[in-house]
Amino acid sequence: MNIRKAVITAAGRNQRTLPVQLLIDRDGAEKSVLQILVEEALSAGVEDIAVVVAPGDQAPYAKSASGHAGRLCFISQEQPLGYGHAVYCARDFVGDAPFLHLVGDHLHVSRDDESCARQLVKVAQAEDCAVSAVQATRENLLPYYGVVGGRRVPGRKDLYLVETVAEKPTPTEAELRLIVPGLRAGHYLCFFGMHVLTPTVMEILAQQVADAGERGGVTLSAALAVLATREKYLALEERAWRYDVGVKYGLLTAQLALALSGQDREDVLARLLELVAQRELGAGRR
Repeated sequence: MNIRKAVITAAGRNQRTLPVQLLIDRDGAEKSVLQILVEEALSAGVEDIAVVVAPGDQAPYAKSASGHAGRLCFISQEQPLGYGHAVYCARDFVGDAPFLHLVGDHLHVSRDDESCARQLVKVAQAEDCAVSAVQATRENLLPYYGVVGGRRVPGRKDLYLVETVAEKPTPTEAELRLIVPGLRAGHYLCFFGMHVLTPTVMEILAQQVADAGERGGVTLSAALAVLATREKYLALEERAWRYDVGVKYGLLTAQLALALSGQDREDVLARLLELVAQRELGAGRR
């Protein structure tokens, strides 16, 4: 499996402005969310990247990509027919090749020297199959994620054979279908916002897009549930953290995470302690 292409989806109605937001990355440089995502993909050996955007968003996105704009291909999702449809919009770009996929509203902080995308691509190449990055996630966060169910691959603590996939399941549904042996009680394997996908996924999405028609609502999770019945499909539990910049305080949380794992960690910690001390002092005077 040779993975040289990546697809970043950023056409969702609630996330259109997120990829152009500026943050300070771990290296101390100011970058847009999109630029950070592009560099994540490039770290995995990807050479060509497609960004799926809403009509009219190409110019601001290209500007926010800074020096990487020349490596990007922008694809418009003309109608908001769902996340799965957004991925399908890149079908001509990926052709019959496997590809790395990242969502435009998640940032990732690896605990290791290797980036999250690089770790995922290495597993996909070694196993020669589709692999989704996942993270053990508390039950109360299930409304925000797709969830996989399955079993551990023998001899691996971080790799799972996926048997079923559900999009934003209820706790009851998750308890019935998605419990994975070995996880802490009340935790499930939720998507990390990063996948290596095979051409079979595009074939499945083509059928689902045709069946949905103009009503839309096509999800990637539904396609991956079908994929699990057709070919080997794994989930890698990343040694990392994911940050959804689209939720309340998401950008703030992601910024703090980047700062506290980067070269300015000591300075940021000092400023946070100073801020807390000022607040406590002010409270004591009231």
